Amino acid sequence: MTTTMILPSTVNVGLRRGGVELLQFRRDRTAVVFTFAFPAMLLLLFGTIFGDSYDETGVSASQVYSASMIAYGILSTAFVTMGSGVAMDREDGTLKRLHGTPITPAAYLLGKLILVLVLSVAEAALLILVGVLVFGMPVPDAAHWVTFAWLFLLSTFACTACGIAVSSIVKHARTAGAILNVPVVALQFISGVFIHPITQLPSWLITVASFFPVKWMSQGFRYVFLPDRMKQFEAAGQWELGRTALVLGAWCVIGLALCLVTFRWTEKDR
Repeated sequence: MTTTMILPSTVNVGLRRGGVELLQFRRDRTAVVFTFAFPAMLLLLFGTIFGDSYDETGVSASQVYSASMIAYGILSTAFVTMGSGVAMDREDGTLKRLHGTPITPAAYLLGKLILVLVLSVAEAALLILVGVLVFGMPVPDAAHWVTFAWLFLLSTFACTACGIAVSSIVKHARTAGAILNVPVVALQFISGVFIHPITQLPSWLITVASFFPVKWMSQGFRYVFLPDRMKQFEAAGQWELGRTALVLGAWCVIGLALCLVTFRWTEKDR
């Protein structure tokens, strides 16, 4: 009888690695609390302090923040968690040890992507729950949930890929949070997440924000959860779903290309 050795596929190894990542994250209770609590806390603060309605629409500012902050939750969870996680694995030798196993870079990154997807789903669910129950954000119909699905997936993948790429410039894991949060905070202010209507910003700043995914993420989620009459407060006066998909898709490709170019197992791998 001939025994055939079946090598583990990239997908199988990646799924198993994803299970390990989730288990490790669940055991770190501090990370669990702060990962989910911080965006929700910001939403409660912004929604409570700036809760007045837009007179001509009847939509409250707290409902606008509830929709927009979903983009912040995904960016924070995917970009920061992924970037700092890869940097930590590289610094503490986890990647070096994994390099001596059958795991491939694709399988390792798939495991990280599974972790980020699960965390992002939980984060988005928490923010939506706060928005609906606390601030009365409208629950969308089935068609809008379809838009939410592709918007969520494109946003999560784009932010995850960019987080992996940026992790290559993080020299020490202890500084990862500070480095990664700089673009996160800056993009929130220029992309219409913390400041709405976005037209309050200088036109050149809106143009700069348009090159990055966060503006389109927050605009897309506002389309999903807010009435159609709220499109008048967007930069173009329209929801621009086609352009949103195009920009996010482009960032998925750009992020993936940067991952392939920048990923390394150790600091010495150049």
